[in-house]
Amino acid sequence: MSNHDNHRPPARLVPAEQLNNISSLIAEGAVFEGNFSSREDLGLKIDGVLKGNISFANGGTVHIGPTGLIDGTTIEADHILLEGQVRGTLMARKTLEITGTATLLGDALYDALLDIHPRAKLRGKVEFRGDLELRTAEGTGSR
Repeated sequence: MSNHDNHRPPARLVPAEQLNNISSLIAEGAVFEGNFSSREDLGLKIDGVLKGNISFANGGTVHIGPTGLIDGTTIEADHILLEGQVRGTLMARKTLEITGTATLLGDALYDALLDIHPRAKLRGKVEFRGDLELRTAEGTGSR
């Protein structure tokens, strides 16, 4: 990780140990075209440009840094931290964090935990995909 990472505030929702275990990087200034997928619980940080899908069948952490740009894609992982820009769909099975520097043009789907900073820019829908239990109002209504 660069010195720049040492000065950023810690993630509020994505576990620090997940971010610290990221081993793959698309560096600032690099452009990657193609799909990234794994069945392993790995981590990927994008500081450059990615044109393609990211899919972790089991586990997975994706960190889109402040200089990261992902275009026309679907990202699926347990943990997603967005600080940069995404045009596409985010699907987080455990934690989805969208920071104040982030821009998302697309949908944010999550199964468990969500944190959206008030300064984040989002154009699309936010949808909880987990089970919803609604309370019923018993004894209401007129007879």
